[in-house]
Amino acid sequence: MAVTSKPRIKVADEVWIATALLHREQPAQTDFSIEEIVERAHKEDLAGGARPGVYVHVVQHCVANRPPNPGRYRMLYETGPGRRRLFRPGDAYHPSREGAKTTPMREEMPYGYNGLLAWYRDWCAEVRPAMDPLLALAGSGKELWADERADDYVRRLREGWE
Repeated sequence: MAVTSKPRIKVADEVWIATALLHREQPAQTDFSIEEIVERAHKEDLAGGARPGVYVHVVQHCVANRPPNPGRYRMLYETGPGRRRLFRPGDAYHPSREGAKTTPMREEMPYGYNGLLAWYRDWCAEVRPAMDPLLALAGSGKELWADERADDYVRRLREGWE
């Protein structure tokens, strides 16, 4: 009697694959709920059944901008409470996660999923991380003194000072 088994895949890689598939299939959606990612991992069934570790990896171990506890992967990014997307180069991350794994290793990808790594490279090139909200304010308010020179504006504000 021959025994067949699913290839052994790391839980973190399973989470990355599930999230990448969601992004690829729903390009207009910027992030996903924890539950959506866990459900997609279970649907793909890469490990031959649902593993309880998938949930904790989506919540904590794979999330770049959370303190490591103990997993220190940088595969996901928390966009808001209960929301995740794939980590992209340029995203902020917890300093203790410096140098940590961001994608599965090509040789550890299950058969048929290697194309996701090329898709991810292209996705990262297309989608830029959101601009810093403070830097986005640069130039705002200039209409306040658009009809006068800055020196005249300051002089006018100082009129009557002793």
